[in-house]
Amino acid sequence: MAKINEIRCIRTRADGTWLIVKVLTDQPGLYGIGSASDHYQAGVVQAAIEQHMAPRLIGREAGHIEDIWQSSLTSGYWRNGSILNTAIAGVDMALWDIKGKEAGMPVYQLLGGPCRSAVACYAHAGGNTLEELVEDVQRYIDEGWPVIRCQFGPYGGGGFIPHDQAIKPRNAWHQGPVFDDEAYLENIPKMFEYLRNKLGFGPKLTHDVHEHLKPHNAVALAKLLEPYRLFFLEDLLSPEQVQWYRLVRQQCTTPQAMGELFVNPHEYVPLITERLIDYVRIRISKGGGITPCRKVAALCEIFGVQTAWQEGGDNDPVNQMAAAHLDLASYSFGIQEENHFRPEELELFPGHAEQVGGYMYANDKPGLGMDLDEEKARKLLSTESLATPKYITEDRRADGSVVRP
Repeated sequence: MAKINEIRCIRTRADGTWLIVKVLTDQPGLYGIGSASDHYQAGVVQAAIEQHMAPRLIGREAGHIEDIWQSSLTSGYWRNGSILNTAIAGVDMALWDIKGKEAGMPVYQLLGGPCRSAVACYAHAGGNTLEELVEDVQRYIDEGWPVIRCQFGPYGGGGFIPHDQAIKPRNAWHQGPVFDDEAYLENIPKMFEYLRNKLGFGPKLTHDVHEHLKPHNAVALAKLLEPYRLFFLEDLLSPEQVQWYRLVRQQCTTPQAMGELFVNPHEYVPLITERLIDYVRIRISKGGGITPCRKVAALCEIFGVQTAWQEGGDNDPVNQMAAAHLDLASYSFGIQEENHFRPEELELFPGHAEQVGGYMYANDKPGLGMDLDEEKARKLLSTESLATPKYITEDRRADGSVVRP
């Protein structure tokens, strides 16, 4: 069997936020790639791989995926954090890629074979006015997307009050628009009422709250949206407040999708086993890779919960492909978040997943079925942007307190 010879990190995308892991073996030409991207802390993840993981893995059997994952999880004693999970995931995906190449089979075949012909995806529609939103939703309907997410402007849109209209303290810290829970509760149900009046109940629609609401208001929103029959309501609560899903379940039947920020089994296992959510939305890399996420998918199947692995604009094509392989092989698959990349970005990854309308297609090549052009990856990178720290947007309420995303 092949042994791990080298673990290499490649930073790419123009802003340097994509971190691709390449695991090379002692067999000529045999290597695998994985995703360890983190939009805000890519350099920290890279250090974790190069300084902590790589030294202890060189010389180990590349095929011992489960053992490498389990020993890596406890290698720093503290575990289940976003940085270590992402570092482990990058190596884990690469090892599955190698395993598939050795077997001459796609990863989804190693996982038991496909149980569907393609991966259904949901689109992201938005607009700064209700008319613009309807137009964008209709565009995706015409393109054949089975499920469409609907947002009124940016995350929290519909809940922002202009600075000059907000009731602020005289020593206000924040000079921009402020987020107001009650405004959100007023405007988002009106948004769906408008959409259903214009489009009917045929289109399957979702909405992402992005954890902006206080827990009691989150419960109220789920109830208010029940008449509009959403496909699911996404990230209604922050990870710190998931116990409130019990109350949501008692109050309404609006389907719930949760998990974009999950990194610890203690966050998602109770929600699955108590059937408090309907879709799990962990990002494959943040969950620790293919190895643990295939177990999450199996757990979901037992309890009637479905997967909707998270993607989003900051993710890369390697993580997307890892999700696609799990989607094809998991009976508990529900829907996949779509992602769009610029042509020059896709050129880095020969064999990348293909998005046609509302479906994503993997290929039948061994492993993950894709490669990385390192020369193009280096050319795409902007050293100036790479050196610029990245932080998530700070939304605030009228009194200046931060809204947790």
